[in-house]
Amino acid sequence: MRNWLIGLLIVAFVSILGCSHQPEVRVAVAGPLTGNAAAFGEMIKRGAELKAKEINEAGGINGMKLTLIFGDDAGTEKEARAVATRFATDRRILAVVGHFNSACSLAGKPIYAENGIVELSPGSTNVSVCEGSDWTFRNLYRDDFQGEFIAKYIKNVLTELQSVGVLFDNDDYGRGLKDAFTAEAEIIGLNIVAAEAYDRDNTDFKAQLTSIKAKNPEVIFVSGLYSQAALIVKQAREAGITAQFFGADGVDSPDFLEIAGIAAEGTYLTTPFTFGAGGEEALKVAQAFEAEFGVPPDTWAALTYDAVGMIAEAIEKTHNKEAQLAENRKAIRDHLASLDTAEEGYKGITGLTYFDKNGDTLNKPAYVKIVKDGKFTTAPKQMLEL
Repeated sequence: MRNWLIGLLIVAFVSILGCSHQPEVRVAVAGPLTGNAAAFGEMIKRGAELKAKEINEAGGINGMKLTLIFGDDAGTEKEARAVATRFATDRRILAVVGHFNSACSLAGKPIYAENGIVELSPGSTNVSVCEGSDWTFRNLYRDDFQGEFIAKYIKNVLTELQSVGVLFDNDDYGRGLKDAFTAEAEIIGLNIVAAEAYDRDNTDFKAQLTSIKAKNPEVIFVSGLYSQAALIVKQAREAGITAQFFGADGVDSPDFLEIAGIAAEGTYLTTPFTFGAGGEEALKVAQAFEAEFGVPPDTWAALTYDAVGMIAEAIEKTHNKEAQLAENRKAIRDHLASLDTAEEGYKGITGLTYFDKNGDTLNKPAYVKIVKDGKFTTAPKQMLEL
């Protein structure tokens, strides 16, 4: 009897030990988990976690567990370089999903390229993010497209509003988007009456708003992130400014609604994706996300969910347990680069993703939301073709 019990305990111990040593593959996720863009970072983290959970519950990647390693770049170039260095030199990490802020992706780009590891961004839209590196990709549009789109939407849809004031974050994202918007506005005949810069740490925008108010624009375009945009809208309404506000995808966060309160009502913004346009599979993911985390997912959760899925697919199709780390990292890069046609593209909840020679996504559209009754809703008029 005693020997039988000892044998049973040994079997149980070996079983537990075997589970704890299940082979794994590691993928890093970099984003602003703290700082001014932390609301984006939280959604990015949750979107990645949900996809990893689904993959592991389905048996992992070729029987290997997908383990995510998170890095907080705080939305700053300095921290992004530190995170990129840590991930790129970690011999257990095969690829990186991130960063969110364009400045962070740009800061990490040479580090990832030097160490031969993929950086797949689900949020960076500055025009130059992917240029000049074979290792950087993104699964959403660029700011030249987005800026052009916003100008044309105002011109062609909000036809009664044709004079525009611009407030822009003085960083890579804010400047790049502003430049694309104003260039297209000039071509199509929108009247830009003012342009005012602000720094990411600003909380008082009275000086910029006073200057813009004097020019009496019919629309104010905010080229920046949700936290500053919310304060801008709120302070503008307090100053008696009645112009129509229009933001870009950096405003697409539930925290914009919370910070701005009633002042957010009626604000338009662009976004790379809406769950309402994603079909049945996207709605299933949205339901699973809310069941898991208690809140509905946003655009950035969806794009990160797909980015993790793309990396997982690349590992599944290319990983060689006998190969060196550098070979497996390059195989992931080569697989993503091979997704260069619609036929070869990755089918995710945010649509079909495939890349040009720079690693930019070729076909992703823009959608327009409006704040109505304190919530983001799909704008009644869309413009899916420029």
